[in-house]
Amino acid sequence: MKRRFIQCDVFSDQPLKGNGLAVVLDGAGLSDAQMLAFAQWTGQAETTFLLPPEMAGADYRVRIFSATREMPFAGHPTLGSAACWMHAGGVPAHSGRVVQECAIGLVEIDLRGATPAFVAPPTSSQGMDPATQARICAALGIKGKEVRAAVNLDNGVQRHVLELEDAARVLAVDANAVSLPAFQGVSVLGACPAQEDADFEVRNLTPASLMPEDAVTGSLIAAVAVWLRREGRLKRETVIAQGTAMGRKGRAFISQRGDDVMVGGHTCIVIEGEASL
Repeated sequence: MKRRFIQCDVFSDQPLKGNGLAVVLDGAGLSDAQMLAFAQWTGQAETTFLLPPEMAGADYRVRIFSATREMPFAGHPTLGSAACWMHAGGVPAHSGRVVQECAIGLVEIDLRGATPAFVAPPTSSQGMDPATQARICAALGIKGKEVRAAVNLDNGVQRHVLELEDAARVLAVDANAVSLPAFQGVSVLGACPAQEDADFEVRNLTPASLMPEDAVTGSLIAAVAVWLRREGRLKRETVIAQGTAMGRKGRAFISQRGDDVMVGGHTCIVIEGEASL
């Protein structure tokens, strides 16, 4: 049958400069195998399928697939799915916020700021094992003196994050030096110069999509933002850039709302039509 379909670009206000997302707006009746097969076919980092909600208080339910598996949560599919749902005529039950149901439960997307923003999920952090750090650094050609911090972050997705001396060193890393399955969850982070429009540059080098690098990774940015706050280094308004090394201009706008860290970004609708599924 024909199902409403949108392909959008998330975390950028310029089409083709963020992270692409495929969204099937009428996902009811599709099997797990059909969803995975379509996600593989789209070639996007993630593809989402919107369904009627099952949990009280949700506006809709979303299932998120990479090319290899279903994901319990992901950042750019959350913002992109909400934007596509509203673009297609969805009206939130509560003014100023969309409530999305996904595998980790209910996720709120706040519509009241300059950009829609989701609440960063709880994130655990611990120091990286020295042997793991040494193995990653050796693969990436990073010297020990270039590492400012090495931490394992987990917000439903486990990541090994190296903070390097600055954004320039982050951008100089060869994304092809690490790959799955030998390396899992490898990311790098560095502070940008004061004159830049972003505070930090991040790169996700081993994404679940099996691509060498992810354009903009909302779940990574959320984890980094929560960690920075825990370290006392998150400003009231912080901008995190990603995708620069790929010719993109991804920007995530981080803010604090009480005890919550909010991760916001723009979404551009690029393709709209029907998919035969």
